Amino acid sequence: LLLFSAKMFSAAARRFGGITSSVRRLMSSNVLVVAEHDNKTLRRATLNAVSAAKAFGGKITLLVAGKDCKAVAEQASKVADVSAVLLADAAPFAHPLPETLSPLIARCQKSGNFTHVISAATAFGKNVLPRAAALLDVQPIADVVSVKAADTFVRPIYAGNALATVKSTESVKMLTIRVASFERAAVGTGSAAITPVATEAAESDAMKLVEYKGAQLTESARPDL
Repeated sequence: LLLFSAKMFSAAARRFGGITSSVRRLMSSNVLVVAEHDNKTLRRATLNAVSAAKAFGGKITLLVAGKDCKAVAEQASKVADVSAVLLADAAPFAHPLPETLSPLIARCQKSGNFTHVISAATAFGKNVLPRAAALLDVQPIADVVSVKAADTFVRPIYAGNALATVKSTESVKMLTIRVASFERAAVGTGSAAITPVATEAAESDAMKLVEYKGAQLTESARPDL
């Protein structure tokens, strides 16, 4: 039986303060993952983003924004380790335009007090997340391949010829993650609640300045990076 006095405990806490504070930050992480989909099916890259979010050890929320996309939200609710699903179902989100999605992400971050916002480093994520980061006045970190701590990440530099470990001091960590560096989260074992998100602000005049004309998609057999 070991007995510790308050003075001994305080000394140990000071000595290992860095470790304890790091663990505390990880346990208090509140992560928002921006889902990528086609209004019918959840994209596989989102599952990799959920696995990256799991590294922070806190609550994981998936944001599904689209039009008539309730089926996607139901798929998202069944992803392992997802605690909650936010559903923004409205006409302005029918197509993944950064002009409409970025303000929504920023509003969700503020209302949910999320510490981290994550998306896969796909064309979708690279288009949307930096704009949302600008609205929140924080510096995003792109192409993360490893999570070392709640504020420390590894990303490639020099065209992938070297890896840099970076530490972010931003109040909100905005990240895109390399899909190939994280396993896909399992689907079918989760049971997260789906919560509707107010979408009235998406009808503002600023959102009416952009109009979706179409998309030309190229199918490739190459693996996602």
